[in-house]
Amino acid sequence: MGNEVIPNRDFDEVAQMIAAAKQRTYSAVNSMLVELYWQVGAYIHNKLESAAWGEGVVEHLAEYLKTTQPGLRGFTRPNLFRMRQFYAAYRDDEKVAPLVRQLPWTHNLIILSQSKTSEEREFYLKTASREKWSSRELERQFRGALFERAVLNPPKVSAVLRQMQPEAHKVLKDTYLLEFLDLPGDHAEPDLQRALVARLRDFLVELGRDFCFVGAEFPLQVGDRDFALDLLFFHRGLNCLVAFELKVGRFEPEYLGKLSFYLEALDRDVKKPHEHPSIGVLLCASKDAEVVEYALNRTLSPALIAEYQMQLPDKKLLEAKLQEFYLQCESAAEGDR
Repeated sequence: MGNEVIPNRDFDEVAQMIAAAKQRTYSAVNSMLVELYWQVGAYIHNKLESAAWGEGVVEHLAEYLKTTQPGLRGFTRPNLFRMRQFYAAYRDDEKVAPLVRQLPWTHNLIILSQSKTSEEREFYLKTASREKWSSRELERQFRGALFERAVLNPPKVSAVLRQMQPEAHKVLKDTYLLEFLDLPGDHAEPDLQRALVARLRDFLVELGRDFCFVGAEFPLQVGDRDFALDLLFFHRGLNCLVAFELKVGRFEPEYLGKLSFYLEALDRDVKKPHEHPSIGVLLCASKDAEVVEYALNRTLSPALIAEYQMQLPDKKLLEAKLQEFYLQCESAAEGDR
């Protein structure tokens, strides 16, 4: 009895139980820690607001905690003021306040320090929580001005796609940042495809959490002819296949015809019965907004026209454009009154 061979999968199940318990413990500890920082921030804020304390008292508090709580870390004077700022930023926002407890303290500090408006804070809190970004990836998204790009350039999707998948615009992007690829400026489409597959993990993070890779040069046979789709993914949230066609030049209207053909082939021969119809993304090096609008206006293809960038955008320029956009919206609103 003592020498019987036990399948490794039995051991794997125990290992998975341990890993799941560790993750639940980490999440619980994180929530408790953030809640503690919230409470300490509220206490300090109320003391300062009521003039019961001057700001110098916070330094004395830090020293007191250091003396009376040996081994306690993170309660320095700067951190205590960050806790106060943390509480003050979210205390009146019932919609956002619960989100802060879902993220680690480091994430909250990044969002709090780098966001310029409450709208931007809410955007990153929701997105970081949904996508489960690491702090490194969160920093990257700030450098890539994701919020500014999302407001200024929402994804251009066809009417069919909007009707078929109302949530698609929340999943797909107008621009995908591929600065992690080491490609020359004169790269060809096969070069782009190979580089994306080689850096698939980074590309999946840029696409979003629910994307699953199916294959590259995915074979499609129609009649007696063989075709190859550049990249094929599956999106768990949308419950459908997502085809990516790569173009290293600017978008041309005729590209939509080929993409529609591929989507029809996927739906007839690859899609499972319980899945929704396939959608397509034309990922181009550049695109003209008016040409895209005309091309998408009458197409029956559930498609998105997006572009990729090999360098991080000029964040200051996008911030200035966003400010101008907000001013235009305010002027239009005043004109309607």
